[in-house]
Amino acid sequence: MHREIAGTLIFDAKEAAAAPLVLVEAARILVGGGLVAFPTETVYGLGANALDAQAVQKIFLAKGRPSDNPLIVHLADFAQLQEIACEIPPEAERLARHFWPGPLTLVLKKRLVVPDVVTGGLDSVAVRIPAHPLALALLRAAGRPIAAPSANLAGKPSPTSARHVIDDLAGRIDAVLDGGSCAVGVESTILDIRGGCPFLLRPGGVTPEQISSVLEKKCLLYSWQEDTAMTPPSPGLKYVHYAPQAPLYLILASPEKLLAEIVRLQNSYRRQGKHVGFLLSKELAAEFEADTVEILGSRDNAAELAANLYGALRRLDESPAELIIAEGYNEAGIGLAVMNRLKKAAGSRVLVVE
Repeated sequence: MHREIAGTLIFDAKEAAAAPLVLVEAARILVGGGLVAFPTETVYGLGANALDAQAVQKIFLAKGRPSDNPLIVHLADFAQLQEIACEIPPEAERLARHFWPGPLTLVLKKRLVVPDVVTGGLDSVAVRIPAHPLALALLRAAGRPIAAPSANLAGKPSPTSARHVIDDLAGRIDAVLDGGSCAVGVESTILDIRGGCPFLLRPGGVTPEQISSVLEKKCLLYSWQEDTAMTPPSPGLKYVHYAPQAPLYLILASPEKLLAEIVRLQNSYRRQGKHVGFLLSKELAAEFEADTVEILGSRDNAAELAANLYGALRRLDESPAELIIAEGYNEAGIGLAVMNRLKKAAGSRVLVVE
């Protein structure tokens, strides 16, 4: 049922028959103030009892996460929302009824029962109900809200498999619930809906187009000044995120100019004696030869690109690549989330070819 790596229990919950016993033990750890990594439909989360400030503090220590980076609270059902949030606008209820369980996080005014360590001292709390059956079963077994950021070391690509979690956090957390690979592959959409007007804080598995369709009003993009000392209103804004160890260069160019620019950069870095890794669509990879290439999928299938992104970045980290050159994509639909993650991983290394 389980094995142990560096003091961290690894529970195999991929088989339905084993899941009930595993869930009881994982829930016991959470209720006792421990940390359990578990799969959601987006990425693996690192969970702690959201109402236990000391337990939540362990998340920040395990990840090396800055304390002013708020966490998302995961709920088992809609009824729990009233326990941790108040002044819930009708637009939030409409979105929750439509998209929950699912990859949408809503930022709402918090109740005093939510510790400040969860919210970075803000008067708001980010909440969602995950769609993964194991995540929901664990939340029900624990019987309380669970705070859970992605289960990786701070700044690294998020984990979409139990192996990714183990690579980063074995010996730092109590347990990992192995439920296989995550389907969506990028984190949830975060939406601030407190004033009734939807502000997109982080793109993710639910697209702005879908939100606008449900609310019949435009979803506005929130602009964050990264050099400010203020606490960010949601995860994924203030700090470098999703980044591999090797510097990543993101190339934004039209299809007719993209191949020539990729070849030019490859030749330039080769002359410098550098081993270059590439993160490409299958269309561009078919026109291009290189020693180290990770193919995300088709340019025309943004969901495929999203599902493969973090695994590809982690494999490039395991390769000899000293730097990574990545292709840019269309930002329609979930492509917006893919490009958000690539831009965050690249930082200032975004090259626009006119």
